[in-house]
Amino acid sequence: MARARGPVPLTLVNSGILLVDKPQGITSHDVVSRARRAFGTKKVGHAGTLDPMATGLLVVGVNSSTRLLTFLVGLDKTYEATIRLGVSTTSDDADGDVTSTTSTRSVTQDQIAAGIDLLTGRIEQVPTAVSAIKVNGRRAYDLAREGVDVELKARPVTVSRFDVLARRDTTSDGTPDGSPTIDLDVVVDCSSGTYIRALARDLGAGLGVGGHLTALRRTAIGPFDVSAAVRTAGERHDLDPGEAVARLLRPADVAERLFPVWSMSGEESVDLGHGKRVRVERADDEGPVAAITPDGALAGLVAVKAGVARPIVNFPTDEVLK
Repeated sequence: MARARGPVPLTLVNSGILLVDKPQGITSHDVVSRARRAFGTKKVGHAGTLDPMATGLLVVGVNSSTRLLTFLVGLDKTYEATIRLGVSTTSDDADGDVTSTTSTRSVTQDQIAAGIDLLTGRIEQVPTAVSAIKVNGRRAYDLAREGVDVELKARPVTVSRFDVLARRDTTSDGTPDGSPTIDLDVVVDCSSGTYIRALARDLGAGLGVGGHLTALRRTAIGPFDVSAAVRTAGERHDLDPGEAVARLLRPADVAERLFPVWSMSGEESVDLGHGKRVRVERADDEGPVAAITPDGALAGLVAVKAGVARPIVNFPTDEVLK
């Protein structure tokens, strides 16, 4: 169980995880830059990129807690989105150029439901052509911008929830030529690596009218919810240093929410820190298992084999943010 702890003094911050509600119009790297200024350190990273068009939860790691980001990237995610049926774009979202428009006048609710059903569960999904996936060492979006035809391989993803929250039909101005379109507000729970833009594209393609994403907001990553996130402020979308420090999640608190916990004795924590083999009375576990010191610090993530704890990654327990 996670320990309740108070705010971290600005001058005594060691490392941690910050939940940020990314606004529209800036990149995930822009958020990292703001966090570097707020915390006064260059060692900042993030888990799970959001496009500039998208808003919502971005997980930022500070100092040694960047080591936790590897284990956060693969968590399931929840998104709220708006899909426009009847219009296809080059990027499968509103930032791309329109490639085709098709009237949705004949599309029924039953057809939409059937199309969504085909995209729910474990599916094979072809990522969008403007994704960050590398093709022969280069990002797919860079190749697409140069006019290169990018063919990405389908990959397995899991969409555990794909629900329509609302439907809006337009009759005149939804497309450049006035063709009717349908906007669907949806919520999606999915595995890491799922492209919501691709869901919009594939739903529209299956209905024979095309589709793209007009809005996207990530509301949850694993157990972390956007309601607990810090918001940026002002035209520069800065992070307030005092608020950022006060809202920083300690590495131990994060690890305890994600992994089984091994509460170490003082001697065990010293031995683990020195790289020694530490015998434990617990079942084998490939890990990660959160190794917590007697004073509540995260000493590392370990695996247990044949009664011996083996480090997967260690964390300094006396690091000071400078």
